[in-house]
Formats: sequence, structure tokens, C-alpha cells
Amino acid sequence: MVSGLSRRRFLECATLLTGGAAFSFPTLLRSQEAGRKLNIAFVGCGGQGAENLAALAGENVVALCDTNANNLAAATQQFPAAKPYRDFRKMLEQKDIEAVVISTADHTHAVATLASIRSGRHVYCETPLTHTVAEARLIAQAAREHKVSTQMGNLTHSADGTRQAVEWIQGGVIGPVGEVYCWTDRPTWPQGLTRPVDTPPVPPHLDWDLWLGPAVERPYHPCYQPMNWRGWWDFGNGALGDMGCNILDAAFWALNLGQPALVEAEAIGMTPESAPKSSTVRYQFPSRGPLPAVRLHWYDGGAPMVSEAAESGTGIKNGTVFIGSKGRIVLPLGGAPRLMPQPRDFKSPQPTLLRSVNHHQEWLQACKGGKPAESNFDYAGPLTEIVLLGVVALRTGKRLEWDGPNLTVPNVPEAAAVLSQAYRKGWTI
Repeated sequence: MVSGLSRRRFLECATLLTGGAAFSFPTLLRSQEAGRKLNIAFVGCGGQGAENLAALAGENVVALCDTNANNLAAATQQFPAAKPYRDFRKMLEQKDIEAVVISTADHTHAVATLASIRSGRHVYCETPLTHTVAEARLIAQAAREHKVSTQMGNLTHSADGTRQAVEWIQGGVIGPVGEVYCWTDRPTWPQGLTRPVDTPPVPPHLDWDLWLGPAVERPYHPCYQPMNWRGWWDFGNGALGDMGCNILDAAFWALNLGQPALVEAEAIGMTPESAPKSSTVRYQFPSRGPLPAVRLHWYDGGAPMVSEAAESGTGIKNGTVFIGSKGRIVLPLGGAPRLMPQPRDFKSPQPTLLRSVNHHQEWLQACKGGKPAESNFDYAGPLTEIVLLGVVALRTGKRLEWDGPNLTVPNVPEAAAVLSQAYRKGWTI
């Protein structure tokens, strides 16, 4: 599938949804020695898909799938023994596939992921895990039921700096945290758009119908490709969807945030079909046992932060500021945390979290019988829900009173249409 920038997702297969697999691939795999190579299929071979291919090239690449023939040809040249496909549903009929890596546009993540899980395959899926909140809940449940090993592609979850920040916060270095500020320099692609009226021909290398997958049918236009799909609600989730699962991750982990009680958003330059040029999203999380209530603020597209957070994050394009009763922790995305103000005699707390061998290797080890990967879908599903609730607040323009257990917004009934989505015939989950 046509990808682009780094990070995202794909989805499933109707053929194996009903028929199932004749045997359990994970069970067979775990009966083997941990050192054997895994038979992996890749859905999406360009952009982030190419990066995932490079990261996992030491395993057995047995199948490659992309709706873009150019991406597929380039990947097949690198892995000539792998069988090429344009339709992942046909790919999943290949019996020797043990695991699937999904690196496609957001709107196809859930169908490809669920089809892979239900056929007994392990899954690595790019961020955000799904296109809607309801899909994230469903996929986490399916992964538990089918006992497959999973990992979402929020690479910074495995970064030493992220884990050190979590240790500092949970170790009380800045005292109880009641406020968090997160921001990104995205979008770096067009947003605030209206649907084009001209209908240029589909490029010969692109299977447009397969790329649309479960999305509502529309004519091809180059404004959607190769990565600009992120700015269209039918295919992506804007800047928040692109970066939220990476940037909100540290706060979700360190503060054990759980489900928010309230979510509201402000947007500049948003249209019914396209994400805003700039937005601010505010989440309110209730107290959690001894942990105080937390207000989390998200900014993208240059939306101005309050002065304290803005000064702390000067020069950082993507990051987080934690405000505690005794100070602040600034965490650049993928970097090391720093304390503000930092006492001269400050000593970092002793590590309490294991350092990651590598984000992709964590998943491989889990697939081969090791401990679950740290961003498995039990963790990644709820994180994705929080991120995509911000998208719901943007698209409805309403303050959401969130009922997490029941996946509803009682005060905004129209939010139901954004919490889930309709699927084209042949692509339902």
C-alpha cells in the first residue's frame, strides 16, 4: 500500500475471517527453538513499510503486498524469494506465513490486522493502531482471544529516554504530576482541504480500488498520494493521528492515565473532509488511586502553548513537558529527559524498567516464545483510543463526556458516527 513518511498501519482479510486456519501458526512457532527465523509477510512496502522491511530483513520474508506496483517491484527485487501480492486478503491464504507487518494508511489497519489475528498470525502494526476508537477496542480483544504476539510501531516506547522519563516520574522526582503538555510540528502535508472536482486517470502502477479498501468509494486524485492521505478523514487522522501514539505514550505510561473523563478541542482551518491546519486538544483524566487528576494538552500545527510549557520546550519540534509539584520534566521525542530546574546535586533514580533490546526485536522475541512486547495491543489499544478520542472531539466540535467502558459519549450522540465507521461491501470486520 502507498505509504509515505514514517509510521502506520493496515488491516485484514475476509477469506480467512470465516474459514480460519487449519492449524495455529503461533502454536507451531513456539514449539521451535527461539533462534529460528520467523516467516513474515509485509502489507505495505513503501515509506514506513520499507523501514520495517529493513529492520526485519534478517528473518524469512515470505510474502510482500502493496497496491502500488512500483513499491512492490522494489521490495521484490530486494527479497526475490517472497511471493508478491496486490491484495492482502489473497496473501493471507499463503499457509507458511507466521507473522504479518502492516504499514499502510490508517483506514486499512483494522481490516488487515483483524484478518491476520483471526487467522492465527502474529502482528506488528504501525501507528495509530486503527482508524477509529471502536476498532482499537476490538483489535485488543481479538489479540487476547487468539493469543498472538503483537506490537504497535510507536518506536519511542522502546527508547531509553522514554523509559528514564517514566522512572523519574514514577520515582517522584518532580512530585505528583497534574499537568502535561504535548506538541508536534506536524502537519507537514496539506490539511484543511476540500474534495477536488477533477478526475484525472489512475496511474497504471496503482490499484486504486484496493487502496481504497474499506473507505467510501471516490475517484482517484493525486492529492491523496503518496502520503497526503493523512490529511483526509476518510483515510487518516491528521497530525494527532500521525504523532499522538508516539508523543502521548510517555504520559500514558508514566501516569497510568487510563480513560479520560472529558475531551474537548479547538481547530483552525478544518473542513468536513479534512483535518485542521492547527489544533489544540484538551483531555481531563480523573484521579487514579493515589495519583491526582491530570489535565493533558495537545498542540499541533503551531498552535500556541501556555508560556510555562512553551519556554520549557523551546527548540523542540516534538515533545512533552510534565508539570509536577516540585518541578518540570522535558522530554523531546526520542531524546533524553531533562529536569527543570535541575539541582546541582541531582542524581537520577536507579533504573526500574528493563531497557529494550530494540522495538522490532522485542516483537520477534515475543513471537518466538519470549515475554510479550512492551507495546503489545493490550497496551497499544487503550493508548490509541485516547489519541483517537481527540480526533472525535475535533470532528464533532463538542466537549465529550466519555463513557469508556461502554464506548459512548452520552452528551454527544452524533459522536457514534466517528467512534466507528462504515465499511464498503467486501471489507467489513
